[in-house]
Amino acid sequence: MKHLANEELKSLYTPFKILPYIASKNWGIKLMNFMAKFSNGKLIDGMYNEQRYIPSKSGGPDIRVRIFKPLNVKGKLPCLEYIHGGGYILGSPEMGPNLNIIKQFIEKRPCVVIAPAYRKSLDAPYPAAFNDCYETLLWAKEHADELGIYQDKFMVAGHSGGGGLTAAITLKARDTKDIDIAFQMPFYPMIDDSQSTSSAQEMVSVPVWNAESNKKGWDAYLADIKQQGLDTPKYAAAFRNKDYKDFPPTITFVGDLEPFKDETIAYVEALEKEGIDVTFKLYEGCYHGFDAYVPKAKISQDAVKFTYDSYAEYYDKYVTKAL
Repeated sequence: MKHLANEELKSLYTPFKILPYIASKNWGIKLMNFMAKFSNGKLIDGMYNEQRYIPSKSGGPDIRVRIFKPLNVKGKLPCLEYIHGGGYILGSPEMGPNLNIIKQFIEKRPCVVIAPAYRKSLDAPYPAAFNDCYETLLWAKEHADELGIYQDKFMVAGHSGGGGLTAAITLKARDTKDIDIAFQMPFYPMIDDSQSTSSAQEMVSVPVWNAESNKKGWDAYLADIKQQGLDTPKYAAAFRNKDYKDFPPTITFVGDLEPFKDETIAYVEALEKEGIDVTFKLYEGCYHGFDAYVPKAKISQDAVKFTYDSYAEYYDKYVTKAL
């Protein structure tokens, strides 16, 4: 596959193949999550930073939530929930590029970002992470005045596993009408547990995230479901949903050298078939997380520009004009 990669992404193609190997082993997952703890509480310079522990509504432990917003805010702002990636098995709101992602959202258009440190599936399989993220959104709505946010026109975003959780939360909000989501941004989302698409099966030797680490992520996330012999619920794997009516507008992109290519394209097509406003881009020669892992590449910079320009357009169209 390396010969198909974008020229600027080739130099790190082989070194980055260590990442899915580590992410497919229990010891590797535990090591990376241990290392992630050293970032807990890290601040974004020039922003209001807060950490809270909010009560679970489903009997789980308190949920650690990071809250970020611009300084010297006058009046209320829209709220964006940012859900970090990691294949449901890894990460934290502060790990890797996440704080920079959050900062750029706030700088592009003013908002209050809430970022839950949801439970990882080696320790707590589905529905733990899903519940933590959905309940964080409910908590934000219930505490809107205290947080200085509007009670409606929420935005939800996430990359990879965080994109999968974004799609699942949006789906439940559509079904229950608990929360008014103005638009969602599930970037290269992990949404299809069947792993039956061509890209999910063929991307065996690609860097960052491949078929092996993808299987590990799904096996861990759905462990309790499989043990009970149950079918995968649509809130566990959003691609299980077959009804795309009344979804909010959606922004996403994906590379063509990663397992999630086909499921992302199929998800976009299903939304477009129902007349949902979708802004989508396919990046040729790009492996998983290229925008974060090789940020100086021109194609990565294009993906970053696409992300925040599209976000600004949807913010102006679906949030500002609606408030």
